[in-house]
Amino acid sequence: MQCLESTLFWISWAFMAAGFAFVFADRRVRGPYGRYVPTDYNRRMVPAALGWFIQELPAFLVPVLLALTTEGRPGLGKVLLLCTFCVHYFQRTFVFSPLTRGKPMPAQTVTSAVVFCTLCGAIQGHNLLHCAHYDHTWVRDGRLVTGLFMFFLGMAINIHSDHVLRSLRKPGETAYKIPRGGMFEYVSGANYFGEIMEWYGFAMATWSFPALSFAFFTMCSIGPRAYYHHRFYIEKFSEYPKSRKALIPFMF
Repeated sequence: MQCLESTLFWISWAFMAAGFAFVFADRRVRGPYGRYVPTDYNRRMVPAALGWFIQELPAFLVPVLLALTTEGRPGLGKVLLLCTFCVHYFQRTFVFSPLTRGKPMPAQTVTSAVVFCTLCGAIQGHNLLHCAHYDHTWVRDGRLVTGLFMFFLGMAINIHSDHVLRSLRKPGETAYKIPRGGMFEYVSGANYFGEIMEWYGFAMATWSFPALSFAFFTMCSIGPRAYYHHRFYIEKFSEYPKSRKALIPFMF
């Protein structure tokens, strides 16, 4: 398949612009899922586990299908990077989703996320399989090594932080509690910090504009939630650690 370089370029810029727009829009209306679903919200809802599974699956399935239908054998660099992308969404789809204990999600939010994840899977898969070029020395390149280290460290932080959040409540409990342990000792949005680190690591490892635009959009879409979570904890708990930041340890 021919590389759609111009299409990828403009879609990547659209992701960057959408990231900026999301930050400003989120200041007025929080993304309606989790604790920010209004109590009087009367639209159709989807159980959290099912919603997460449905919306994360395309980001895993689309690049896998692209790889299976691509003629020829991609090089080691491409295979390694594509598998890295798919590992994240395999975990989110088949591990995180069944374990989640979150509140039901609006069907509209799930539908929007399905479109987004389908597009992301298509863009990253097409870029790695049909556009990116890595020679045999790329597997020893400092950008790849550093990027993969960031990616898997961020993934470990993200998975551990999700475990901490799930462990806060026993079955049937609904009250919010202060998360402790791991990166939560430094930031309120430890799970978001880990995921943002993942995608900036992926952008460095691939050294591509589509991956960078995806990392930037991710930061703009979930970064503000870390700030709102931080403010929520401070307002709700008088004993909330004063040294803890919102998203970036020791800084913000």
